[in-house]
Amino acid sequence: MSDFRTSTHRERWILQPHDLMESWAAANRRAAETLAQYGTTQMKVNPVDGSIDLPDHVDSSGVKPMSYEEEQLIRVFYEQKIQEVCTAFKFPHKIQATAIIYFKRFYLQWSVMEHQPKNIMLTCVYASCKVEENHVSAEELGKGIQQDHEIILNNEMVLLKSLDFDLIVYAPYRSIEGFIDDLEGFCRAGNGAFQRLKELHQMAISHADKMMLTDAPLLYTPGQLALAALHKCNDILKVFDFERYLETIFSRQHSNCTIEQFVQSINAINYLVDQLKMPSVKDMRHLDRKLRHCWDPSSRDEHKKKEKKSKHKSKRTSTDAQLHS
Repeated sequence: MSDFRTSTHRERWILQPHDLMESWAAANRRAAETLAQYGTTQMKVNPVDGSIDLPDHVDSSGVKPMSYEEEQLIRVFYEQKIQEVCTAFKFPHKIQATAIIYFKRFYLQWSVMEHQPKNIMLTCVYASCKVEENHVSAEELGKGIQQDHEIILNNEMVLLKSLDFDLIVYAPYRSIEGFIDDLEGFCRAGNGAFQRLKELHQMAISHADKMMLTDAPLLYTPGQLALAALHKCNDILKVFDFERYLETIFSRQHSNCTIEQFVQSINAINYLVDQLKMPSVKDMRHLDRKLRHCWDPSSRDEHKKKEKKSKHKSKRTSTDAQLHS
C-alpha cells in the first residue's frame, strides 16, 4: 500500500504560498508575452509525445491578456465543473479529488490562456479514472458530457508530462474516514454517538469538497485537510472535544510541529474556505469571451459585429414602435 510519508506528493507537491504566486504569475506573464508577439496564446500540442510548439502569428490588435485574478476565477470555475462531471458519472470522491489535484498542478505550469481549461478538465477526469482503476473510455466520457473524445486523447500526454508523471495523489477523504473510525473509540460511541459521528462524517466530506476548490490541497497534507474539515463541522455539531482529541493524536505520534502550530494550520485552511470566491454567471460570460479572444482574435471582431447588429436591430425596433404609437 502506498504511503503518503514517502510519496512524491509530500516530497514535491506540498508547496508554500509564495511558490504558488510565483508559478501563476510566471505563467500569466509568459502568456501575455506570447499574445503580444504572436497575436494568440494557444499552444500547439503534439498528441503523440505531448511536445509543445508556439502558435503561428495572427493579427490581434486590441486583444488584451487575462489578468492574474481573472485566471484564478477561471481555474476555480473548472475545478467545480470537475466535481459536477464526477457527480454526474457517480464517480467516487477519490477520482474527483485526484482530477482536481491534477488540474491544479497542471495550471502551476501553464496559463489558462495557453491550454483550454475545458479540455484539460476532461483530460484530468479521464487520467484520474485510469490511475484509480475506475476504467472509463475516452469515448464514454466524451459521449456522457456531449464532447468530442479526441480532445481528451490529444491532451493526455501533455497533461502527464506537465505532472512529471507524478500520478499517485492523496486526498482528505480517506483521512476523514480514518479519523471517524478512531473517534468511535475516543467517544466510546453508543448508538446515539455513532449516529452523530455519521452526521459529522457526511458534513466533513461536504466541507472537504469546498476545500478542494481552494489552494489548500497544494499547501497542506491530507491529514491536515481532514482535521480542518472535522474541526469546522464539529464546531457546528458539537460531537466531541476537539482539543482533547488533538492532544491524544499528538501523544501517539512524533510530530515536527506543536499542537499550537497545527491549530494555526487548521485555522488557515478554514480561512481559505471562508474566502473562496466563485465566479457568477455574468463573470463567466465576460471571462469566457475574453479567453476566446486570446485563443482566436478573430472571434473578437465577430463579437463586435454581433453587438453592432444587435444594437442596430434594437434601435430600429424602438423607432418602429414610436412610428406606430
